[in-house]
Amino acid sequence: MKEAAGEANLTVVAIILIGVVVAVVTPLVTSLMSSSAEKACCSDAGGIWRNGSCQAGSSAYDASGYRDCVNEATANQ
Repeated sequence: MKEAAGEANLTVVAIILIGVVVAVVTPLVTSLMSSSAEKACCSDAGGIWRNGSCQAGSSAYDASGYRDCVNEATANQ
């Protein structure tokens, strides 16, 4: 009987640890996905990603296309 109780306690501890890991990792992954989406939209619009923002890289830079792309990417998350 003691063995069964010990296994149940280990199961509860494992479930709690999994919950903690998920709670910590989810915001990190969401942030990384958002950042990579913004960088991809910047590149697609002809810009260059510098210092955390999209800047015009050439005369073909489309600022409105970049904003539309970012809005669409954040709406899909």
